[in-house]
Amino acid sequence: MSESKKAYQQILKTTSLFGSVQVFSIIISIVRNMLIANFIGPIGIGIAALLSSTLSIISGLSGLGLEMSGVKHISESYDETNLNSISKQVTIVRRIALISGFIGVIIVMIFSKWLSILTFGNEDYTFSFVLIAITLLFKQLTSAENVVLQGLRKLKDLAKASFYGNLVGLLFSIPFYYFYKIDSIVPTIIIASFFSMVFSIFFARKNKFETIKITNSELVTDGRNIIKLGIALTFSGLITLIVAHLIQLYLNFSNGIEVVGFYNAGFTLLNSYVGILFVAMSTDYYPRLSAICNDNRKLNEVVLQQIYIGVLIITPIIIMFFALSDKIIYILFSIKFKVILMMVSIGIFGMLFRIVSFSIGYMILAKADSKIFIKTSIGFNLLYLLLSVFGYRYFGLVGLGIAFTLQYIFHLIILSIIAYKRYNFRFSKEVVLLFTICLFICVITFALLFLDNKNLKILFFVLLVFFSSLFSLKKIDEKIDIISFLKRKK
Repeated sequence: MSESKKAYQQILKTTSLFGSVQVFSIIISIVRNMLIANFIGPIGIGIAALLSSTLSIISGLSGLGLEMSGVKHISESYDETNLNSISKQVTIVRRIALISGFIGVIIVMIFSKWLSILTFGNEDYTFSFVLIAITLLFKQLTSAENVVLQGLRKLKDLAKASFYGNLVGLLFSIPFYYFYKIDSIVPTIIIASFFSMVFSIFFARKNKFETIKITNSELVTDGRNIIKLGIALTFSGLITLIVAHLIQLYLNFSNGIEVVGFYNAGFTLLNSYVGILFVAMSTDYYPRLSAICNDNRKLNEVVLQQIYIGVLIITPIIIMFFALSDKIIYILFSIKFKVILMMVSIGIFGMLFRIVSFSIGYMILAKADSKIFIKTSIGFNLLYLLLSVFGYRYFGLVGLGIAFTLQYIFHLIILSIIAYKRYNFRFSKEVVLLFTICLFICVITFALLFLDNKNLKILFFVLLVFFSSLFSLKKIDEKIDIISFLKRKK
């Protein structure tokens, strides 16, 4: 079997693995959102979103970018024939997670009063912030164990940890949603983060490493590389979280917390339910790039392979989303959320550009090009903030969908130029043609949303879903023997 064929099969294998897990996670999210929407309503979703986004900012600040920098550190040092080759690196990652987690808890507890005032305009949520501060420790410990699994390429265990953590967290949360309504928000956030930590630790600790004692001086010296890249990632992640939080605050103070609930429901739909491929990218694609980061030719080849498969998989998903968007929203949330229909329908376009731009963007991470990474993060996030503010001001919720898509169009254009100049990256004619065809199919499908004849609309939707799925399968089959691949998977 050729190396190219193996590479395409690896991409498809990882995507199918985490795609399957994501399907179950989506079902869990559906149930959770239905419970919140029906027992608490848009206001409850808004409160939960503001609490979670505030904690995410603190976590991003204290977490030192461990989720990404730790993976690069472990995957580069790992020798498949000797598990103990990374014992020291694993110990350092876990120690950094413990320290940074406690720092996050202390920060939230000390500033809980001011966080409540800044987020909600009053002190009513001070005690809520004190209680959920513990989730920052849980999150960091979860991240450390996930880093170990990802660096070791134990993708099945990583998938299981994610699935079981979500499932058990939901099961324990249901009674709280039912009996305590809006008062269940804080306990369920704590429950979810706790069980994510428990299952990540369980699956990661199945890999037995040599016990190594690390002195404080060794921790500082050997952890420097992790922290150096982590600072850049922390800064970038912090900017992203701050911008997302500022958008929510702007919406809250402009039209109330209910609008924040609509905004978060829409982008949860886009990022969680449609973003299956991005889970696979951050799980398998990034470690593969890190292993060949010094060879631009191989790097270019792997990036193009990822783009090719990514575009082919996400196109039918986008088409099916267009066809079922109204029903998806009503099922996942309620009739109250019909106002987000056009916002998510326009925003879904951004996913097609995002799959390409993210594939290119991971080159910067694999190269550990910190300066470029920070500059682009600041630029793109400020652009998104401006687009969102102006979009909402002039077009309401629809404007937020437009801003989302425009952001990723600019993201793709600018990152393509940067990758060409710094890493000699070039699009192949095959990839350009494929992207153009898929974009054209998506545009045609979007136009059908405005067709008045219901029966004709359904007919065209069915035909386009069938055609896009058949087209993707045929193109994937040209790269791998998909029938043999599916038999092996079965």
